[in-house]
This record gives sequence, C-alpha cells and structure tokens, in this order.
Amino acid sequence: MDTILIRNGRIIDPDTRFDGIADLYLSGGKITRVAKNITEKADREIDARGMWVMPGLIDLHVHLRDPGLTWKEDVTTGSKAAARGGITTIVAMPNTKPVCDSPDRIDYVMHKAEHTASIHVLQAGAVTEGQAGEKLADIRGMAKHGIPAVSEDGKSVMNAELAREAMKICRELNIPFLDHCEDRNLVQGGCVNADEISRAEGLPGITNSVEDVIIARDMILAHETGAHLHLCHCSTKGSYEMLKAAKEKGWDVSGEVCPHHFILTSSDRVHGDTNYKMNPPLRTEEDRKALCRGLAEGVFEAISTDHAPHTREEKDQPMEKAPFGIVGLETSVALTITYLVRTGILTPMQMAERMSAGPAKILHLDQRGSLAEGKEADITIIDPDVSYKIDAREFESRGKNTPFDGCEVTGRVDTTICGGKIVYQKGRMYYD
Repeated sequence: MDTILIRNGRIIDPDTRFDGIADLYLSGGKITRVAKNITEKADREIDARGMWVMPGLIDLHVHLRDPGLTWKEDVTTGSKAAARGGITTIVAMPNTKPVCDSPDRIDYVMHKAEHTASIHVLQAGAVTEGQAGEKLADIRGMAKHGIPAVSEDGKSVMNAELAREAMKICRELNIPFLDHCEDRNLVQGGCVNADEISRAEGLPGITNSVEDVIIARDMILAHETGAHLHLCHCSTKGSYEMLKAAKEKGWDVSGEVCPHHFILTSSDRVHGDTNYKMNPPLRTEEDRKALCRGLAEGVFEAISTDHAPHTREEKDQPMEKAPFGIVGLETSVALTITYLVRTGILTPMQMAERMSAGPAKILHLDQRGSLAEGKEADITIIDPDVSYKIDAREFESRGKNTPFDGCEVTGRVDTTICGGKIVYQKGRMYYD
C-alpha cells in the first residue's frame, strides 16, 4: 500500500488535544507517525500549508435511497458525495424500499459498499419490520451482520412498549438507538413550522411539541432500560433544554444538529420553494440560537446532515405535496466553517469534535475520529480561507435539492483520505 506524507498542516485532533503545525505519515492504512519535520520518504506528499488537517469526518445521518429508490441516490453516488464533502464514514438510514430490516438487506448494502464505495458505509437497521411499528425487526440478527445502530428514521416508534423492548436489545448489544422524534398524532398534515408565517400562507404547521413529546418519552425509556439514546436532527429549544437536563443527571443520551437548522429559520423560507421543506422544519430564531448554544456547550455532540436526495420533479410540487428533505453531504464543511467557526460559535477544535470525534464515540468507532499514531488513516484536509458560491450543479450526489445553492461560503475540502488512500483531491475523485 502507498505511503503518504502530509506536510506542514495545522493538525487539529480532539483525541490527543493537539492543535499545531506538524506532519503526518501514513502507511498500511494507519497513521504511523505524527511529528514536526518528518524526513522519511513517501510515495506521495501533500503540502497542507495553511490548511486544517482533521480526523476523517463522520456523518451519523444519511439517506442513500438504496435499495429501491436508486434514481434519487445509491451507495455509489452517495459515497462519492461524502468523499467530496470530506466525510469518510456515513451511517445510512434504513427507510429504503424495501426497508433495511433484516440481515440479508444489511448484507446487500454492505456488499455493494465494499465493491463500489470510496468511503466507509455503515447501514443502520430498522427498529420494526417494514417500519410498520407493529413487530420488532431482527435486531440481534442484523447486529451480527454489522449494523452500528438501529433507527426508525422517517418516523417514530409510536408504540412505547415496542420502543422500550428495542432499547433493551440495544443495551444488550451495546449499540445506540438513533431517534427520529415525531409524534405522528400531533403532525396533522403539517408541512412547515407552525407560526405566523405558515398561518399567513394557509399552510398546515408542525409545532415544537411534535418533536419534544417523543424526546421526553424516549429519554425516560432509555434511562429505564440503560440504552444509549441519540436524538436525530434536533430542531427545537426544548430539545436543547431536555438534553442538557438529562446530561446533567448523568443519563446516557446524545444529540445532533443539522446545518440547515443551525443556520436558517422559518423566516428565511422562500415562499413556494420546496428546497426549504425538511422534517423537522425550519424553526424560529429562538430555537436556532438554542441549537447553536447547545453545539458550543457540547450538549449536542454531533453535526449531521440528514442528507435526503430527491429528484427535481418530486420537489417541483406544491409545498403540501412535495417530499421533505434536502441534500447536505457536500456543503456541511463550508456551512459549519462559515456560520459557526468564522462567527466564533465553535473553534476549529470543536468543529472536529462535532464532525468526527463525537460521532465516532457515539458509534464506538475506536479507530476513527482521531489522528493519533496507530489509528486508521481517515483524514480530511480543509482549506479554511477559500471563498466561493455553492453550486449544486457540481454535486456528485444525484440530488441537487438544497436551499444553499448560490450561497456565499468560506472553507472548502481540499483532500479526503480514507483507509490511507486518497479518494478525493482538489475537485477530482480517485478510485483503485
């Protein structure tokens, strides 16, 4: 395997707490040396002067649409998009068609990833069969085939007893329960945030209680069972307050925030533009500020994208009928630098924690989320100072549905290295 020497970069490693100029030497898919002025020869050298060198980014929340909806995205195109976005590990949600609710369907995704993906693809398993909410899926069987977590993403397990039984199994297997918090009985056809804007437009709204009620219920169930509960795509002030209170009590809970929720509010929504329609919806400024505060304080340990590709035809419908979701794999680095780091909400070290080390800890990925010697050579190199406009036409993802198309940002992924191999560099994808 080729050796790589990364020279003169600003090494930002939450694991060792090192933040300074140094070199990295990669060999055999591992980080073998971290030091200043390494003189050992390598097959390839990367001059990272002026750039940030972080452990490979990890996205806990990605929709690959594979199997069954591959005209929107698949394992191959989704992994390319991740690599371009500096992400070396993704967790694919199971709400595919058919649902990833059995060992054979987990095997399908993992086998396809092994042969076509340029990064690590981890497939989460569904909580219930077909995500119908009536009978638990074969969680133990899927765990034997490599699922890192379970999730009913796209909906909640409304039956509290089933949710509790699933959490007991998660505790037994030591895997997290990734929780989409949405009380479907409270949604009532809502498609955007419930506020004066939606009322003026005559659109049915989604209240904060839709999310907050399930957060409260599932934190209680997780504490009772001893399971690790991870709250997906948090969007409300209540999510911050409840998660903070649970952590102060020592409960085993964590949470994530998506860039669109820490940047945009319902007042930013362009009338009729369904690229602003996501679930949970864009909330109020009070909610947005609470999410930013939670990221700064470490109440939320992860920044995830909820990457949700759809076709233009699907999105080109009235707001009530268009599907929820936007893409995010190729914009999360720039948006985080522009709206959190350059504004002083997060330091570069905290960015690395929320986008790599924190997610690695949640998934028990001991070899990732670190630049320490002996760890896997998953590395993201970022030019933090380059400014440009996001252009969805350049995305590797099949999905172009983003409200950030044309947005002025600062910070671009220069190089993505996964398993000691360069998979993306300066606008070009690399393969074996």
